[in-house]
This record gives sequence, C-alpha cells and structure tokens, in this order.
Amino acid sequence: MLEDFAKRHADARGPLFAWFREVEKEDWDSPIKVRDRYPRASIVGKDRVVFRIKGNAYRLIVRVNYPYRAVVIRFIGTHAEYDRIDAKEI
Repeated sequence: MLEDFAKRHADARGPLFAWFREVEKEDWDSPIKVRDRYPRASIVGKDRVVFRIKGNAYRLIVRVNYPYRAVVIRFIGTHAEYDRIDAKEI
C-alpha cells in the first residue's frame, strides 16, 4: 500500500517511509503513548490514529490494536481524499 502510494506521489516517499521506520520500533499500548511520540497525531475513536505526512499534504490512518501492539494501515491519501472519508469507519 505505501509503495503504491509513493509511486503515485513521489514527494511523499521520504516522509512516509521515515514514519514507517519509526513506527516499526514503537511499542504502543495506549493512545497516550502514541500522542507522547506524535503530539500532532489525531486519536479518532478507540483505535484509529490519523498522522499528517509531509506537513499536511497527505493523511495516513492506522488502526492500532493496543493489546497486541499491532499497527495496520487503513488509508493513505491526499488531504482532499481524506476529507471525503470517515476516519472512524475506514
């Protein structure tokens, strides 16, 4: 998913894969730990987190399974594409 998006939006490649490398090392067991690391992230509902990529040009939504410390990418898109979806439902 990330690779396909980066092919279509080359300017997102660096920031997107930097985010990925950072998150691979995280051990989030609560939304508080996500906010400690990414203060500008938006916690949406009980398990969704929205990250701003490349300033705010792109949005990345993940589902975090806190008990298992698993992060699953649910959406990556432009800010305009993000405006057309429901972050809690995707």
